[in-house]
Amino acid sequence: MTTPLAVPTIDIGPILDGDARTRIAIAAQVAETCERIGFLIISGHRFPADLLARATRELFAFFDLPVETKNRWHPSGPSKQRGYHGFATRGLAYTLGRQTPPDLRETVFLGPVDDHRSHYAGMPEAATSYAPNLIPTEPAGLDATLVALYREYERLAGDMLRVFAAALTLPEDFFGGTLARHFSILSCHHYPALTEPPLPGQLRTGAHTDYGAMTILTATDAEGGLEVRLPDGSWAGVKPRPGEFVVNLGDMMARWTNERWTSTLHRVVNPPLGMAQSRRLSIGMFVHPNYDQRIECVPTCLKPGEAPRYPVITAGEHIKRKIERSHETA
Repeated sequence: MTTPLAVPTIDIGPILDGDARTRIAIAAQVAETCERIGFLIISGHRFPADLLARATRELFAFFDLPVETKNRWHPSGPSKQRGYHGFATRGLAYTLGRQTPPDLRETVFLGPVDDHRSHYAGMPEAATSYAPNLIPTEPAGLDATLVALYREYERLAGDMLRVFAAALTLPEDFFGGTLARHFSILSCHHYPALTEPPLPGQLRTGAHTDYGAMTILTATDAEGGLEVRLPDGSWAGVKPRPGEFVVNLGDMMARWTNERWTSTLHRVVNPPLGMAQSRRLSIGMFVHPNYDQRIECVPTCLKPGEAPRYPVITAGEHIKRKIERSHETA
């Protein structure tokens, strides 16, 4: 069952502008949404529309290339979230231990564009998180566009941490520095129109929660889109207007806030078979703080006399354990 839209749109511009008159009201709205559903749609984010339009054009052109060409940027070795991954070769429902067919999409991944390998030379377990990128160079200019896109998502992630600090009644710079050497993943997912019936239980993206602090996402408007599971168990479509972004909390933020804020199940559903206008492109960043960033209960999420639900952990160890657990249950 899918219910009507239940994810609110919030203009974060006044917080970014330092508007003290409306800051408290907007922060309260963000806090209520993060506690209730863990998803919000944002406007007023300052993301350059021309860059997003160029990236959309160039990515569609890349995904139209022959498979043999695209596979020139398929990764080898231990780092899997780099470069191109072909259609129906990965499945996110596996992360919940579900035996489901692979997701109906193909993807280009980018990791950090700054080289932090020397900083983490003494932590070999961090090596794959800072592995070099494999960035497609066809069509011409796509590599430069993707790096610029990564930079803008990086900037927006920092702005969202300022918004979250306000929502948690923390100092604005509470999360300052947590993204200085982050290992966030930019994911460009292409969902072609379906020409063959999916297998039983097969979706564009199976139901899952995200591992990191948050995910920031934009997508072209097409049939077969994002849905979020509401507290009553129903599914709600998430339909941002042009120029708006979806932000959802990940498991790390739920842990960081002592589960005051929620990391919510979501999925990408299938369009009607053969509907040409159902082709869809989504571009999102899975925001992971510095590998050695301590994730511990923020002070405003702990009542007097209450103990944190979780011990202190680093961001890198949190992600590592989530991945290992998904491999054990897949």
